[in-house]
Amino acid sequence: MKRELREAAVILVAVALGGLLLGVMWWWLAPRVPLVGEVAGDNWAVYLKDSEGEQGIGVDGTFTLLALGFGAVSALVVFLVRRRGGVPLVVALAAGGLLASVLAWRLGVWLGPAQDVMAQARSAGKGVTFDAPLQLSAKGALLAWPFAGLVLHLGLTSLFGPRDPEALPPDPHVPGAGS
Repeated sequence: MKRELREAAVILVAVALGGLLLGVMWWWLAPRVPLVGEVAGDNWAVYLKDSEGEQGIGVDGTFTLLALGFGAVSALVVFLVRRRGGVPLVVALAAGGLLASVLAWRLGVWLGPAQDVMAQARSAGKGVTFDAPLQLSAKGALLAWPFAGLVLHLGLTSLFGPRDPEALPPDPHVPGAGS
C-alpha cells in the first residue's frame, strides 16, 4: 500500500504540473476579446468592440478542448506507466487533473492582459481597441481534465487492464466438487 501511495503522489504532482503547459497554451491560443474605451466628460466607459462577437465563448471553449486533450493524454500516460490501476492512482489522476486545471486557469489569467480594464482604456486612448483580460466564465470547464482523464483511464483499464483469473469449472470426477 505504501508503494501505491508513493506512486499516486508522484502522479498527482506530475499531472498537476502539466497545468503549467495548459495555462501557457490557453493564453497563447485563446481568442482575444476586443474592447474599446469611450469618454463622456470625466467618466470612462468600456464596451465590447463587436457586441455580437463570440470571442468570449471561444476563450472558454479553447480552455475546455485543451483540458480534454490534456486529460486524455495524462490518462493514457498513467495507464501505460501503471496498468494495474488502483484506487490511489485514480484519485491522484482526478485530483491532479483538477489542480492542473486551476493552475492553468490562474496562470493564463496572470499571463493575459491586465485585469484593470479602466486603466487599459485610459492608456490606450479614446476609441482605441485593446484586449480584454483573459477570463474563464464557465467554471465547469475546470472539470474537463479530471473527467476526461477518469473516463479514458476507466475505458483503457476495462479493455486492456489485467484480468482476474477465471475460476476453473468443477471436476466431475472429484467427489463433492460438483455439489
